[in-house]
Amino acid sequence: MPEARFKPKSVDAAQLRDAEKSRHEKQSTVEAASEVVGEAAPPPDFIEPDPELTPEEAEQARKRYLLKRFWISARGYWGSIGDRLAWPCTIGLLVLIVTNVGFQYGINVWNRAIFDAIEQRNAHTVYRLSAVFVPLVLGSTSLVVAQVFFRMTIQRRWRSWLTTAVIARWLASGRYYQLNLVGGDHSNPEARIAEDLRIATESPVDFIAGVIVAFLSASTFIVVLWTIGGALTLPIAGSTVTIPGFLVVTAVIYAAITSTSMAVIGRHFVHLSEEKNQAEAEFRYTLTRVRENGESIALLGGEEEERSGMDKTFAHVLRQWALLAGQHMRTALVSQGSSLFAPVVPVLLCAPKFLEGSMTLGQVMQAASAFAIVQGAFGWLVDNYPRLADWNACARRIASLMMSLDGLERAEQSNTLGRIKRGETEGDAMLGLNNLSVSLDDGTAVVKETEVVIKPAERVLVAGESGSGKSTLVRAVAGLWPWGSGSVNIHADRRLFMLPQRPYIPTGTLRRAVAYPGAADNWTLKKIKAALDKVGLDYLSAKIEEDAPWDQTLSGGEKQRLAFARLLLHSPDIIVLDEATSALDEKSQDKMMEMIIRELPKVTIISVAHRAELETFHSRKITLERREGGAKLVSDIDLVPRKGRRNLLVRLLRHRGAQPKASTPLSKAALPQTKLPQTKK
Repeated sequence: MPEARFKPKSVDAAQLRDAEKSRHEKQSTVEAASEVVGEAAPPPDFIEPDPELTPEEAEQARKRYLLKRFWISARGYWGSIGDRLAWPCTIGLLVLIVTNVGFQYGINVWNRAIFDAIEQRNAHTVYRLSAVFVPLVLGSTSLVVAQVFFRMTIQRRWRSWLTTAVIARWLASGRYYQLNLVGGDHSNPEARIAEDLRIATESPVDFIAGVIVAFLSASTFIVVLWTIGGALTLPIAGSTVTIPGFLVVTAVIYAAITSTSMAVIGRHFVHLSEEKNQAEAEFRYTLTRVRENGESIALLGGEEEERSGMDKTFAHVLRQWALLAGQHMRTALVSQGSSLFAPVVPVLLCAPKFLEGSMTLGQVMQAASAFAIVQGAFGWLVDNYPRLADWNACARRIASLMMSLDGLERAEQSNTLGRIKRGETEGDAMLGLNNLSVSLDDGTAVVKETEVVIKPAERVLVAGESGSGKSTLVRAVAGLWPWGSGSVNIHADRRLFMLPQRPYIPTGTLRRAVAYPGAADNWTLKKIKAALDKVGLDYLSAKIEEDAPWDQTLSGGEKQRLAFARLLLHSPDIIVLDEATSALDEKSQDKMMEMIIRELPKVTIISVAHRAELETFHSRKITLERREGGAKLVSDIDLVPRKGRRNLLVRLLRHRGAQPKASTPLSKAALPQTKLPQTKK
């Protein structure tokens, strides 16, 4: 099956080797930058929501599924298609955590011994323990530093793996373009991939490591508290009540109170975090739109209106931040109060035993230290609830994008929603539309039952009123629009190149912009300068290696001329022009068309345009008419050359010293034979 996307043309073996070498170097650079490339797994089966659920229940079920959808892809990092260092780094982090808890226990025991020695005024023991403390600190510090290394390595490589996997799915089969045509929660995909995915992969590693540390610390030091504290006997109403493990019981009750308070106070954290992230994304998008369309805004004097839009969007951001600030204030109240009470409570509880002589000073201090560690472990939710809520919101946003990509991928693999087939033409036909119908993603017809066969070197003009589906039809021809029925057939081994109304100008040098989508070094400077000269951009040749914001610097007409220069470099077999000369004046438009016909005499051209003057440069015209139920092809005629116009073009060519040749489309032999227009049925 021929590809609708263009591949740069190889001229000789030497150029082929150079291009292949360049490709491998670039691939190595990309892999080195991303460290590990994620492999996209097939999308999970779609689960229909239970129709008996209320809207609120359905929304909760959707949010739960979004988290599940995130983990379906994210856990692949540790799977067979994941990163080879995933498990070694994970196991190494677990070993370091366990070892560090052992060092914490050693410091806790040291704490008891040093205070007992101080209480007994044993100088020798104090000096000896002081010397022991240094290795304990160095060991614990080294373990913490190593934990940071392994933890951040997992985060970095996990993000790299998942980001490359999502980007691969996003760019595949034009889905980045198709997302603009379908409904769903996938707005601002660039922010979701860059920011939300970062948080979604960083926070779980911190959370899991924190949970493991909390569990091990709580388990270890609960035993310490139980052993040191023993039972507490209280006289009540003439009798005594014994509480076994009173320090442990107090720690559990204390943690339960603080955690419950945090859960109640912060129950709206997730929702507010989601709203805040969405508001931030919308604000960034508004700023990006102003930067990308700066010239149009400046020419129209739309600064005040843009400022109004920015103020409105930013005000929404501030409102969400204000609501989130209220949540942070309430959680800070619980967190700060807990941190102040935690060190004092065990000392007060142990004071009676110390005063009666059943507990040493060292045991009191060891109990206080252990109580603080246990309380910190139990209070992990108190300290991390805001981050957990932020992660929840980010994971759902990236999962929403994944679900939209899932839908597009399933649509590509199923026959439920019609898909336009792509195949090869028979005989010498360059392009064939076989009973082609183009529809929206919901099945609404745009163009119906189009039958067209285009021969090599034909120049076909697609006409029709605005909204009749012309641009949609050529996008289907180029392979960008997948929905519909019928087939688009292209001659085997022929390459198609599409020129949109607004050419894309990548960042970087002007040389890269001209060579796009090929690599900048696929052509010599001489060839690139020659292409610029032929399209009337010779005055830019001196800046060809200059790295500048060319998308903002070049005018609309210059961008369209640059796009025609790309055609000369790539020399495709089929060109699709979608209003590709709309920014040029009539004289410049004629020069561009003449140049393409002269330089690429064998190219097949399919044009979408409203200007009647372009008929002169085409040998055939098909007309679409908008009708209820989808536009239809109502005429397909051979264009009659206009004698006056032809003589004018010949004079223009002669004036430039170019004599019409037999192979030139403007020569008598190449012009279409004069005949009455006939509608093809």
